[in-house]
Amino acid sequence: MKVYLLTHTEDPERIVAAAAKLCYSDSNAGDLMEGLTDEETHEFIDMLINRLGHESPIEHASFTFAIEGVSRSLLAQITRHRHTSFSVQSQRYVRLDDFKYVIPPAVAEDEAALQAYKDMMESDAKTYELITSILKNKYEQENIDAGLKPGAAASRAEKRAIEDARFVFPNACETKLMMTMNARSLHNFFKQRCCSRAQWEIREVADEMLRLVYPKAPAIFARCGPGCVRGPCPEGEMSCKNTQKVREFYRELKEGVSPG
Repeated sequence: MKVYLLTHTEDPERIVAAAAKLCYSDSNAGDLMEGLTDEETHEFIDMLINRLGHESPIEHASFTFAIEGVSRSLLAQITRHRHTSFSVQSQRYVRLDDFKYVIPPAVAEDEAALQAYKDMMESDAKTYELITSILKNKYEQENIDAGLKPGAAASRAEKRAIEDARFVFPNACETKLMMTMNARSLHNFFKQRCCSRAQWEIREVADEMLRLVYPKAPAIFARCGPGCVRGPCPEGEMSCKNTQKVREFYRELKEGVSPG
């Protein structure tokens, strides 16, 4: 798994502070960022988020990530966060000759489970290649009969073949994506997906995303993490009962990166 922060709103915290000032000021829009020192900006954002609960201004700061080496299972979960823009590697147009897959830690730790898992992945890969070959040969001949030149006939046939052959791929199949979220959506994402009750893969992605964005906007993300970082655990009877340990983990995560 690899997570990259590709780009983000320039000077995100001053942009957020300026947006908030606009709500309560009769100043010209072009003057709103004037005189905003780092200290004043951080204090203003702390007041907005933590004391007033006024989070709409942080929507003006956005962050774009690239994520690789994750499963289609993760993709199904992460795309449920609707206030996010996604671009995902297509299995319709990309032939996966070298089929890669994600192995869950629990499977990797058990020799029998791991062997059974690998056997199934190998079977899926062979079946994908077989179906692709069968359908490609069929479609290629149809294209030639329809008057296409051999090169064009083969190219069009392969694209059509892999469109259906991909149905044999499991949730374990690796994928890659780009996603853009504004800071308010990230607050919600971290609250849901950093929680110990979240599935292990998306929790690892969320932790790494938080590790990447925190130094870019420490005031905005100061209290981000699972719900128990900001207050009582919201999971009720489903709580992991390790609130102090979780809070310490996210304190150390943030202390381990330098703002900049």
